[in-house]
Amino acid sequence: MRKRTRKKDGIDASQNGSCARDFPVYSQIAEVKGPWTVHFDPKWSGPESVEFSELVDWTTRPEEGIKYYSGKATYETTFELETPANDPPSGIHLNLGELSNGAEVRRNSKDLGVHWTRPFRVDISAAAKSGRNDLEIDIINLWQNRLIGYAHLLSEKWFCKTNVRNFTSDHPLLPSGLLGPVLVESA
Repeated sequence: MRKRTRKKDGIDASQNGSCARDFPVYSQIAEVKGPWTVHFDPKWSGPESVEFSELVDWTTRPEEGIKYYSGKATYETTFELETPANDPPSGIHLNLGELSNGAEVRRNSKDLGVHWTRPFRVDISAAAKSGRNDLEIDIINLWQNRLIGYAHLLSEKWFCKTNVRNFTSDHPLLPSGLLGPVLVESA
């Protein structure tokens, strides 16, 4: 017969406790739908600026400068928000949804940090204001898509050199960009 172990508080180790959750439950206030102005770096073959009517994977775009882009792109949009009456507001978060691979967020010109793990949720309480809000999100993806794009070009057309030759034009592209949905939530 197996001996049961007990915790110090007397609850059997095989049983669940009756404590409340130790993490917040979020409820959606709004969705930030865009349109999004996205700025790529032309030095790395991206278009200087393009409008996305919705959030999509870069690899599904028809432009080769976006489809095979690797580096940083900045998403910009504005949205309206009604903040709670408490001053300063608290418990307001921006949930970025899905993205590949890292993000740096600014709201109303306030830096809200770098985010590189799930959940991509940012506390925006300190930057929250009722009315119009400006949002900028830098997205940085991996280099693999650039190398796969190079497999379609003669090496004379490459604008950086590498000895990495693991990727061919048949390799699948990695999802890239801000995929969303981007939600404003309260905790």
